[in-house]
Amino acid sequence: MKKLELLAATALTLFLATPAMAQDATPATQDSDTVQGSDEIVVTATKRETTLLDTPIAVSVTSSDTIERAQIRDLIDLQSVVPSLRVSQLQSSANTNFIIRGFGNGANNAGIEPSVGVFIDGVYRSRSAAQIADLPSVQRVEVLRGPQSTLFGKNASAGIISIVTAKPQFEFGGNIEASYGNYNAIVVKGNVTGPLSDSVAFSIGGNYNKRDGYVRDVALNQDVNDRNRYGVRGQLLFEPNSDFSIRLIGDYDKIDESCCAVVNVINGPTGAIVGALGGNLDRANPFSYRVYNNFLSSNDIKNYGGSGQIDFNVSDGLSLTSITSYRKVDAVTNQDSDFTSLDILGRNYQDLNIGTFTQELRMASDFDGPLNFLVGGFYFDEKIRQHNEIQYGAGGRAYANALVQAQSGGALSLPVLESTFGALEGAPTRYTNTFYRRGDGLNENYRLNNRSFSVFGTVDFEITDKLTLTGGLNYTDDRKTFSTNVTSTDVFAAVNLDAPQYAAFRQQLLFQGGLAAQIGTALGLGRSATAAEIGAFAGGNPAAFGAISAGVTAFANANQNNPAANPLAGLRALQFLPPFMNIPNAVEAGRTQDDNLSYTIRAAYKLNSNLNFYATHATGFKASSVNLSRDSRPTAASLAALRTQNLAVVNLTSGSRFANPEKASVFEVGLKGQFQNFAFNAAVFKQEIRGFQSNVFTGTGFTLANAEKESVFGVELDASLSPVKALNFTFALTYLDPKFDSFANGGAIGPPTASGGLTVIGANLTGTRPAGIPKFAVSSGVDFTQPLSDSITFLAHADFNHSSNVQIAESTTAVVQQLRREINLLNLSAGLRFSNGMDISVWGRNVTNDTYLSTIFSSTAQQGSISAYPSMPRTYGVSGRFKF
Repeated sequence: MKKLELLAATALTLFLATPAMAQDATPATQDSDTVQGSDEIVVTATKRETTLLDTPIAVSVTSSDTIERAQIRDLIDLQSVVPSLRVSQLQSSANTNFIIRGFGNGANNAGIEPSVGVFIDGVYRSRSAAQIADLPSVQRVEVLRGPQSTLFGKNASAGIISIVTAKPQFEFGGNIEASYGNYNAIVVKGNVTGPLSDSVAFSIGGNYNKRDGYVRDVALNQDVNDRNRYGVRGQLLFEPNSDFSIRLIGDYDKIDESCCAVVNVINGPTGAIVGALGGNLDRANPFSYRVYNNFLSSNDIKNYGGSGQIDFNVSDGLSLTSITSYRKVDAVTNQDSDFTSLDILGRNYQDLNIGTFTQELRMASDFDGPLNFLVGGFYFDEKIRQHNEIQYGAGGRAYANALVQAQSGGALSLPVLESTFGALEGAPTRYTNTFYRRGDGLNENYRLNNRSFSVFGTVDFEITDKLTLTGGLNYTDDRKTFSTNVTSTDVFAAVNLDAPQYAAFRQQLLFQGGLAAQIGTALGLGRSATAAEIGAFAGGNPAAFGAISAGVTAFANANQNNPAANPLAGLRALQFLPPFMNIPNAVEAGRTQDDNLSYTIRAAYKLNSNLNFYATHATGFKASSVNLSRDSRPTAASLAALRTQNLAVVNLTSGSRFANPEKASVFEVGLKGQFQNFAFNAAVFKQEIRGFQSNVFTGTGFTLANAEKESVFGVELDASLSPVKALNFTFALTYLDPKFDSFANGGAIGPPTASGGLTVIGANLTGTRPAGIPKFAVSSGVDFTQPLSDSITFLAHADFNHSSNVQIAESTTAVVQQLRREINLLNLSAGLRFSNGMDISVWGRNVTNDTYLSTIFSSTAQQGSISAYPSMPRTYGVSGRFKF
């Protein structure tokens, strides 16, 4: 604690002494976020309009002015000015992962619910595919850190991102912006608002974002990781008087992109096989931004919906708010998931449809007396329909044959296995040319229905004019039903290598392998003997050979039906797409039912008009997440029951169908200050999540597990200083010390397998530091505003984002533990603002071209290789904006 206090004090001292700042606290700029005639920022973090100083919650506010100056296009860019927030794009354009204070999860798996809730104008966006559109006409973005379940009805165990857009205005106006940058990046967006009558106003806006890819697919001679998206958004505001209003919003976004490029970080033994068969990959060269595929990965995503908000002042000091929404996501993606130009996997296709209905109803008081309250309810109804296909490509059979030959030292091949298995089953041609046949694979259908309701409320009681006590409760009931209809046509993966009819084959292999090993030992070779060496030994040492042969024969006869000694066991790693155990079944019901009571206790003490202290203890909750992927498997207990009832499909192994709920808890103290030219927010907290839902990407699916307990101790400091009117410095620091207090069966990239590969395993991660969470995250920035004349103002902005060196993924092997990430991003902009509403600027993001790996995973069907998603390179351009 003493070290952390020294750290915080040192950071603040450096901030006051040097102009190295960032945007996370409240900039002293007059825009739509400020109280009229003052520099105070208005936020709605507590679902009431309060100033940032009077909001006793750890919240970062990014204003529309900062978004414009920093060229923040979407939520991925937002992390450059909010150090406690980490955002990464993963398997597709529809997949974004949000992490606050080291907690969060998400994946290209619609059954996994996020720990960080995203709300746009009060409407919950349940999945990342519905969250990643370019930011609309924004007033501000609020990032609430820590559990927020007593204020929000769904999945707020780690925090909240709340985007607040501008309402229609009863005065005609608008804006239009155009930007051009490297990679032929073109961004155009605009918004028009005005009155239709004395009581009805409208706004309509649109955006278009197109860019060439910054990664080159050498095999296809095309660019990938491009941008091609557009959106429209319309609003109507009906406001007949000051006590009643209806706000209607409709929006539509479309994405049609080739994303997301995967690079090779570690080239395992299979890389040489890929090359020998005519394929290619850029070996262990992740920042060349060159890849090799045999078809482009595609993303065709539609995200659309509408909402209606009714606000009614029931009486003096009492208001009622209703927010109703319905949203749809249609996402069709396809990916070359072997990430080489060899056609190993010819298709990894997904057609995802999500329909989400939400209804929130709340009543809030604003009495003059000491007692005020907010009470509400939230209803959520979502239906997910998902169809997947994964198939072997034209090169899959040759590649698998090479793996079999390499693993067996040339003794086995696919034709040998096909003919031998067929003959032993009494049908010699049964398997001829069927193993790894082009077009074979999995045909998958998943369904998930989720209904949830919650009742929440908070009460504020002013003990004195300085001290306010707050208590809050949230009761949530969440129910899911899910089902699968998955069929496998992978013939080899359906072969039971322990089957009794293969006993003679196993006996033969045991004898041959044992004899070669024993004679190699007798000859002192340090390896198995070759056939020629065995023959020479037999001829020269008949007695010794006879004894060895007799011993090996006895062992082979005794163990031909022993699974632990099965010489074919190494081939199981090559049974990539085995039969799937569908659910529901006689053992597994295919449903979850969770309920929880969360609470908040807070004391806020206003030391004076400039300083506010608060202390909070809060809990949060996130319901179960369902594994809608081909890696969904029964638990060990369910597998045993299925086998007892002879229901288990062949080659079925244990895993998980879903991750159990998360329960979060935080103890936090904070101090906020607001002065004429200086503002700061400081917080110290201890936060933990019991049952943290961990998911690991396996290359074509996901494994889910619950960490029994994960905790983090942290310090956050945000500050803003305007020493003169022309300058505004900002600085934000986050220190995190996380650990897995208990995680007995974690997902990790493990040690080499018998075939020389790396695999995802269950590992005891108890006591380790969770990967991907930096110890320090710092954002610093400066804004310079200088009038050049009565009609022209010069504007300049710089921000720097640093995340300290951190291990990228959980792993039990040194080669993967050495893969680490450090982020140092510098963003710059400068321009002119004219009194007629015109702005012209030049800008650059990541101007130093910093490179890092966002995520790593075991390469698909390539034992020993590691793949990754690389960072985006430097971008720059010019922008023009006109407000009227």
